[in-house]
Amino acid sequence: MPTLPSIYVFNDPDSMAPALAEYVLQAQTAALQRHDAFKIGVSGGSLVANLRKTLLPVEGIEWGKWQIFFADERLVPLDDPDSNYGLWKKDLLDHLPEETPQPTVFHVDTVLLDDAVEAADAYEKVLIKSFAAKDSVRLPSFDLLLLGCGPDGHTCSLFPGHELLRENVAWVAAIEDSPKPPPRRITLTLPVVTHSLRIAFVATGGSKAEVLKTIFEDPDAGLPCSLVNEGARGKVTWFVDAPAVQGVAVQKKEWKTPSL
Repeated sequence: MPTLPSIYVFNDPDSMAPALAEYVLQAQTAALQRHDAFKIGVSGGSLVANLRKTLLPVEGIEWGKWQIFFADERLVPLDDPDSNYGLWKKDLLDHLPEETPQPTVFHVDTVLLDDAVEAADAYEKVLIKSFAAKDSVRLPSFDLLLLGCGPDGHTCSLFPGHELLRENVAWVAAIEDSPKPPPRRITLTLPVVTHSLRIAFVATGGSKAEVLKTIFEDPDAGLPCSLVNEGARGKVTWFVDAPAVQGVAVQKKEWKTPSL
């Protein structure tokens, strides 16, 4: 029987922020004990606003050692409102103090916005250079993936019932028919997501309650978030607020600040 994900429920996003910050710091500390960089994959959406209030006030974050990759990206110009990179830049990266060492950010090649397959291949080569420069590896091992959950249960740009859920060779795949606009995107594949050392989902608001009920009460429905819960074998942590799990049968855990 697979290990269940850890689910932490908070009254609201503000009360969630300190725990999520501690979790990220724990992941950073563990990563920097293994190697000289913190390799983190991120998605967009409402997650970014939550992380801004979570991470910017926190001491101990070594931004200069962060390598930020995108779990998925919409193939639009970087300053387009739909760009995940643009969202991170506007809502978080641009707010880092100038004197702070800046993270290394790997965005999509803007020359390839009209060719999803080429853009995916190019981004996969970026991952290979970072994760397999010295030794050949079957899959990259992100130190942490920070993901959101869509109202249909999608994560990254992996959508329910889509053929990309069966992709098991490529690290990064192209999607030309996203059911959510814009249609042309690239995304990490499911094996890459589940191979990460830690995966955190952040979901807030009552609009998420219906899909979270399916994810946690009917995992056999096969929603992408459920597939991550199943495939990552206990490496998954959910940070949710009370409205997001209202009426949902979940085994809640209490967040405990580690003793110093």
